[in-house]
Amino acid sequence: MTVYVIEQKFGRCDHRHALAVLLVFTLDLKASFDRPAYTELRDSEIVMETSGITYLIWHDLVGITRTRGIPTKKFGDGDWPSLGWACAGQALTAFQDIVENPWGPMDEVRQVPDKSAAFEIVGQGKEHLPFKAVICDSKTAEGLDWECCGRSFLRQALNDLQRETGLGIFASFEHEFSILGDNFAPSTPFSIAAARQQNAFLTDIEMALRHAGLSATSLEPEFGIGQYEVACAPERDVRAADACIMTREIIRETAIRHNILASFTPKTDVEAVGNGAHIHLSLCDEHGVNKTFDAERPMNLSKVASKFCTGVLKYLEALVALTAPTPISYHRLGPHHWSCGYKAIGLQNREAALRIIPGIGNSDAQRRGHNIEYRPCDGTASPYLALGVIVRAGLEGIRGEEIDLPEINEDPSEMSDVARIKKGVSPLPETLGAALDAL
Repeated sequence: MTVYVIEQKFGRCDHRHALAVLLVFTLDLKASFDRPAYTELRDSEIVMETSGITYLIWHDLVGITRTRGIPTKKFGDGDWPSLGWACAGQALTAFQDIVENPWGPMDEVRQVPDKSAAFEIVGQGKEHLPFKAVICDSKTAEGLDWECCGRSFLRQALNDLQRETGLGIFASFEHEFSILGDNFAPSTPFSIAAARQQNAFLTDIEMALRHAGLSATSLEPEFGIGQYEVACAPERDVRAADACIMTREIIRETAIRHNILASFTPKTDVEAVGNGAHIHLSLCDEHGVNKTFDAERPMNLSKVASKFCTGVLKYLEALVALTAPTPISYHRLGPHHWSCGYKAIGLQNREAALRIIPGIGNSDAQRRGHNIEYRPCDGTASPYLALGVIVRAGLEGIRGEEIDLPEINEDPSEMSDVARIKKGVSPLPETLGAALDAL
């Protein structure tokens, strides 16, 4: 459905994005945020039953979840089965074609399942069978991380962050989506009527998330007509991106079971309210203690968090090519959309690209909840690429000595040109082409 909306309302995508992402790889480039780190095998790890199909899934460079299925009976207590995948598959677009790539018909990688990233959506009678899946890493024939694997790209960025600073991240995504369907008649946005109308749907999502080892923090109607949002508790490191994929697929599958469609497209119509995927992030130490907060500093950002934000803002124009990676994304971004249209940072400023969100309560609660919200991201982005490039940019900021974070406590679009220049506030790219040029 998202592809149909893109083609019908906005035209086809510029394939330069896929090539730009390949270049990035070649160069190698909300809830409490104070929780213990996850072990390699989580308590909530799914034990697969022997019937049905288990889908090996991976997220590619154009934000599509690809898959190959294997009979579940082949998954036992030992090593789980992997499958081959042509390297050129990473050059597939969302439009049933493939861009020019260096592999052609040669070479393949293995999609190797990670047992800690398995999840299942329970069945509902014969009409809706169980849906079982496990997220994979892409490995070379030698068993090494493939340089074009998004999950490995994020893991390496996090490894570098940890090695140089001793820090990791807690992160979570807000999932805004639009409900579509012939029999769907939307209610008033942000209303109890809209919640009541889809109460069964939202309740089933919450139950499915819990079964997958995830914790929903809010499920609600949003500002747009037929728009809803699901947010989950933050997860540690790579698990944060895995949780994003799991949540999206759970929402999609649950929608199908309710005879509706859930679309994460940034815009279902040019004039419609946009769907975003805001990222909430905090830096933490090896024990999961939030290191983003310092009550004595501006915006209560610690020195290391301030330097991290400096790096993100420095490279922001380029980052949006990967966090807002489709032409439609730029119909959502812009002033007065509550999505952000300017490179700026501010405490609770929803028109700034980086919104600093304070924890609420006593000093300990303030420290635990303090986080950075990255707003120019939407559901067409790969969560692995998005988090990976944010971490890379933030690490560059930490490596430097400069902290340049003029706090913006007003709508940047209402500032004078002189004031914006003085504060270092500039417009975000208005098109994907402009973002690709910055990249």
